[in-house]
Amino acid sequence: MTISVIDKNGYFSGSYLTAVTTQKKVEIKKSPISGVMVPSSQPIFAFHVNWTFSDSITAFTGQCFVDSSGERLETMWLLKATAGSSDDNWASTRVGSNVFRRLI
Repeated sequence: MTISVIDKNGYFSGSYLTAVTTQKKVEIKKSPISGVMVPSSQPIFAFHVNWTFSDSITAFTGQCFVDSSGERLETMWLLKATAGSSDDNWASTRVGSNVFRRLI
């Protein structure tokens, strides 16, 4: 995930390049993100990824922690994929978590 400059109101954009997909034989591509940060000594974040290689979107929310183990953004996410019908809607939602660490 690459985040561009966060503006004075905490809004940001950037790109996300995932290493995983549930779709077979799909070329993974960078996808745009946008979100907002609530500033504090350990800020909270919310952002979404509009996947460019699939009909799905993921919403993340989390908090950045800075302690003796370094800086990390701990998130929970909800992915919603397009369902073929309302009967299939239950199978098109996934939930998980990610921890991000700053590389630069």
